[in-house]
Amino acid sequence: MFNQKHLELFNNQQTPFYYYNLELLQNTILAIQKAAPKSYHIHYALKANAHPTLLKPILAAGFGADCVSGNEVKRAVECGFKSENIVFAGVGKSDREINYALEQNIFCFNVESMHELKIINELAGNKGTKAGIALRINPNVDAYTHKYITTGLEENKFGINPYEFDAVLELLKELPNLNFLGLHFHIGSQIQDLTAFKNLCVRVNEINKWFAQKGFLSKNINVGGGLGINYREPDTQAIVDFEAYFKVFQSFLELMPEQQLHFELGRCIIAQCGSLISRVLYIKEGINTNFAILDAGMTELIRPALYQAYHKIENISQLNSVANKKYDVVGPICESSDCFGKAVELPLTQRGDLIAIRSAGAYGEVMSNRYNLRDAVESLFTGSLS
Repeated sequence: MFNQKHLELFNNQQTPFYYYNLELLQNTILAIQKAAPKSYHIHYALKANAHPTLLKPILAAGFGADCVSGNEVKRAVECGFKSENIVFAGVGKSDREINYALEQNIFCFNVESMHELKIINELAGNKGTKAGIALRINPNVDAYTHKYITTGLEENKFGINPYEFDAVLELLKELPNLNFLGLHFHIGSQIQDLTAFKNLCVRVNEINKWFAQKGFLSKNINVGGGLGINYREPDTQAIVDFEAYFKVFQSFLELMPEQQLHFELGRCIIAQCGSLISRVLYIKEGINTNFAILDAGMTELIRPALYQAYHKIENISQLNSVANKKYDVVGPICESSDCFGKAVELPLTQRGDLIAIRSAGAYGEVMSNRYNLRDAVESLFTGSLS
């Protein structure tokens, strides 16, 4: 929640910029540590936000790193994450990325196809080493989320399908440079219905037992991440209910003796601590539609344009005013999709007002781009300004 101190600080900053509340990030980390059993292994998903300043408290908490590119592996290594706590997923790992990860002796590759198994085996053999691998399984579980961020159905490009299991096991017997470590699952992102995770547990139990019966006991079960946040009310639920989330896995997942459970959490850790702060450039008043044109655009936060994502929008220059006028809040980019929200109720808004687009800590800065040759945007970090 923003107050007069924020307004005074922000008025001295060049807009647009990303604002991060490190105190909220720290409190979120503490909530995870309190809710998760000590035996659980938490890996932070760097794809949500890989800013080194934000990675420091995450690293200090003892979390590992979940990476989906070679450069994310490199960022994790450079920021101090131990190699034995780094996992590398992704449906299209290049030879260069795999070789770098092998050189770093990372804990595990989450492998998504039989072809990838062969390539990692070959590259590991060239280096005279063995690669730890987990099989990313497509469990055909519906995440009840947007189709662009659903990853666990047969129609998705991710993971190994059950009809391939027998062939995969036969192939693994022929690949001497791979060390089978376990099974990996990830069904999607921004999941708020915990029933999806219960359904995942049921499928994991079935698949885990099948592999064990075939002589492939998984030392590690990785259930991915995907826990969603409340974009509409970021202040009333700044920290998600991690106790309820972990309780699902405690209640429904049937681990075998000595199996370790891993999670890959991203958005739910970092999203609410960040906002995109922008300034109103122009107001266009029409017969049916009023436009508030900002100096931030889809280049700074692409989620609304990419999959019609909702972000709460606030005029923080009018903190004590009543929201009584509707605006389409848009950016300056030469694309009609450059719109943060339609018919957004705001106080009477004018040129120079500061606008906060909330819950932008995840998939905001990390997805920014230089389209229209836009300037790079800076970040501002604070602790508490209450």
